[in-house]
Amino acid sequence: MQDETTGSRVYVWDAPTRLFHWSIVILIFVSWLSADQGYMKVHLWSGLTLLALLLFRIGWGFAGATTARFSNFLHAPQKVLAYLRDVARGRKPLHAGHNPAGGLMVVLLLAVLLAQATTGLFANDGLKFSGPLSLVVSADQSDRLTQIHGVIFNIMLVLIWFHLVAIGFYFLVKGENLVGPMVTGKKHRAHVPEGVALVFTHPIIALLLLLLSAAGAAWILF
Repeated sequence: MQDETTGSRVYVWDAPTRLFHWSIVILIFVSWLSADQGYMKVHLWSGLTLLALLLFRIGWGFAGATTARFSNFLHAPQKVLAYLRDVARGRKPLHAGHNPAGGLMVVLLLAVLLAQATTGLFANDGLKFSGPLSLVVSADQSDRLTQIHGVIFNIMLVLIWFHLVAIGFYFLVKGENLVGPMVTGKKHRAHVPEGVALVFTHPIIALLLLLLSAAGAAWILF
């Protein structure tokens, strides 16, 4: 399906990408709250769901819509720096999906979340709970991975803070709402390059990929 427009709005974010985004937001909160309150079974299932969604997003980064693909928003460091210089000079380069700096943030967040979910599989709470793969490593290694799990969480909080600051900057300084399009899927035409052609993958591909990712995460338990 080719580029879709509705009046002054252009459809840029497909439903699977948007659902992934907001599901991750919810799961991060649930994971933090369940660990903080000692609901470790909830924490386990939240972490496994997070892992399944991350596996899905990695696959969607190759098979998904134009704006969801890594090839669309993952750029060389010099291009990221050039984009930041343009922004600092008051210019406003247009991108249908993630800009080069935003794309870098997405990749960093995905990497940190994947590391967080993976280390959690081997972690323990020092009392009654152990991750599903904690028995395949020694007790010392499990304890070490538990510490790393905590450190990664702090790194994740820093990245989330930068992400929120960037959203606020674009809204208050650049006059561009980044949250709205991730809800509706549509950007204002003024924020999309003229003549851009986007291709969207059939939703059935997303469903099959999600089922495959969920099966991979569930396999860990059995």
